[in-house]
Amino acid sequence: MDKTFSGEINLLKALAIMLVVSGHLEFSIFGMFPPYSFQLSLFFFISGMLFKDKYIDNVSEYFLRRIKSLLVPYFSYEVVYLLITLALVPVIGEFFGATPSLKNFFITPFLNGHQLFLCAPLWFVPQLFITLIVFLFLMRVLRPIENKYIHLAFFALLGLTAIPVWKYTPVHTPLALVGMRTAFSLFFVYLGHFYVKHIKDNYNIFTPQWLGGVILIQSVLWLFNRDFDPVHGIGLSYVLVWGRFDQQIIVPIFTSITGIWVSLLSVKLLYPYLKDVKFLQQMGKVTYHIMANHLFVMYMLTLLLFKLTGTPLSAKGDKIYSIFDPVQTTYLYFVVVMVATTYFGVFQQFIWKKISTAISTKLLHKDT
Repeated sequence: MDKTFSGEINLLKALAIMLVVSGHLEFSIFGMFPPYSFQLSLFFFISGMLFKDKYIDNVSEYFLRRIKSLLVPYFSYEVVYLLITLALVPVIGEFFGATPSLKNFFITPFLNGHQLFLCAPLWFVPQLFITLIVFLFLMRVLRPIENKYIHLAFFALLGLTAIPVWKYTPVHTPLALVGMRTAFSLFFVYLGHFYVKHIKDNYNIFTPQWLGGVILIQSVLWLFNRDFDPVHGIGLSYVLVWGRFDQQIIVPIFTSITGIWVSLLSVKLLYPYLKDVKFLQQMGKVTYHIMANHLFVMYMLTLLLFKLTGTPLSAKGDKIYSIFDPVQTTYLYFVVVMVATTYFGVFQQFIWKKISTAISTKLLHKDT
């Protein structure tokens, strides 16, 4: 991976995680492109951008790499947040999560992933793991077909049919939910892979004509907004984790594509000016930790502000997501959360590197 591409990916990942946090704070960085209409599709797209064809012939290596990079830190966080949640029970008077059990610890993550509310955004990690493993096997199956457009059509069909099939399925079982999320997300993983292999260096899709076309399409999509909320455009938003698309059938596919395009354009325009901003590059490298910790930081900041102002906790709306005086504090929350979770993530990576090095050195000496 060359330095420029690596830097652009880090900036794109930083933007993606800022969209996730802004979505949980209910404001839109991109105005008419509300975060809940594309931010998770953007993460799947980035995963596709980073997929290497060499793994098609080395399933075991890819599988082990994904376990190490996705599932090991996931279950580590589950242990940490289980302890934190238990410690908070005497303070808040309840347990923020599903009843602790082996099922909720090992199986529920692969079904809905909301067994611990303070790290609920991590539901995305097991789903990403499932999607990437399925993607690898599908790429192996499709390998004899050399026409890239047939591949694109196949994955597009999966994405386009995921929501209709889900909506008209009589019984919404947990496995059906996972199947829908996987089919939907596979399209964007392949789209990211297709973009890097066939578009990025061959075609310029960031011309004024493209910009005008995307804005026109997004303007038309806003006609499907069910409540015309100019702040976070809930009508264009969807909740993939629960399969909540309301009356939308294919609109989420198109809002995801337009949102991804705007994100790519933003990185292309801003990278020359931001490539040396160390904080943003670090943010892009620790998106996993930000995803895991930002809700907890939001919650602790809310408790602090309620305490400082003498406001009773009973005035808090949603147990987890409601913040203190959102009209005045939303952007303060955003800045505090992004700074705190980024630097904490950098610190976590530093500590883990030290531990890994120490373990490797000890094992090496033992073998010697």
